[in-house]
Amino acid sequence: MDAAPRQPDGAGSCLRSREGRISSVAFGSHFALQLVVPRQSSPGEGGVGGCSPRADPLSRRGYSRDAEGSWFRSLFVHKVDPRKDAHSNLLSKKETSNLYKIQFHNVKPECLDAYNSLTEEVLPKLHSDADYPCDLVGNWNTWYGEQDQAVHLWRFSGGYPALMDCMNKLKQNKEYLDFRKERSRMLLSRRNQLLLEFSFWNEPLPRQGPNIYELRTYKLKPGTMIEWGNNWARAIKYRQENQEAVGGFFSQIGELYVVHHLWAYKDLQSREETRNAAWRKRGWDENVYYTVPLIRTMESRIMIPLKISPLQ
Repeated sequence: MDAAPRQPDGAGSCLRSREGRISSVAFGSHFALQLVVPRQSSPGEGGVGGCSPRADPLSRRGYSRDAEGSWFRSLFVHKVDPRKDAHSNLLSKKETSNLYKIQFHNVKPECLDAYNSLTEEVLPKLHSDADYPCDLVGNWNTWYGEQDQAVHLWRFSGGYPALMDCMNKLKQNKEYLDFRKERSRMLLSRRNQLLLEFSFWNEPLPRQGPNIYELRTYKLKPGTMIEWGNNWARAIKYRQENQEAVGGFFSQIGELYVVHHLWAYKDLQSREETRNAAWRKRGWDENVYYTVPLIRTMESRIMIPLKISPLQ
């Protein structure tokens, strides 16, 4: 019986077989090793060096048969080069300097109705003042997901200077200070993040309802934001037919490497049908296949807009 070919020092997996060869492919700032095998091993044939052959995960999970070839072709598509600049500059919209703030308020269960009433009374007054460079984008209560929670999204037109200008003015606004004091009695906790919007996503514009909204939050592995953006820049076209794509954002301050995708649906049944339709489109499965390994955790919230929300 032939001895197994000797692996190079430090190799942790099969690198070569009698029937195969190794090719190195540049991918961004990394190199990937690809094992090209002209024929499939027979059921009783062991892998070289003690590694057992595994079934192709694309065919095992029902992905397109040409997905691997499409992946190889995608290497020659122009991609963002992560070595040239920070991902915040490479992935965000160049034509705008919008900064977004998202807030999550965990409300005492017995105070949720009072919290909503107070929010709907005070926030429109504050944002009716044109001197504040800040716009309400959306306001919701979580329906499915973390209960008794309010989610708010603001846009600051002008970036960080606009944010600081708005914050300094609010510190001098007695109505706002009274509002915060009264609101604090109703909260268990709160947290926020500053976000930028992906250049390839839709602008979150006001829309008429009734709709439900899904906020899908992905916490990525550090260093994978560019790869995420490159994949979704191609994939977003598969999710536009029903105008369900509202906005896509990534965090700048707060918890980092966090992505938020905001979707709108008429109801839960419409959500189910729209998502199933995406799987019937050639190419969507590839996006899922290549982005899932980038994710550490993911979460879905189904949200109902408040009366004052521009997104209804």
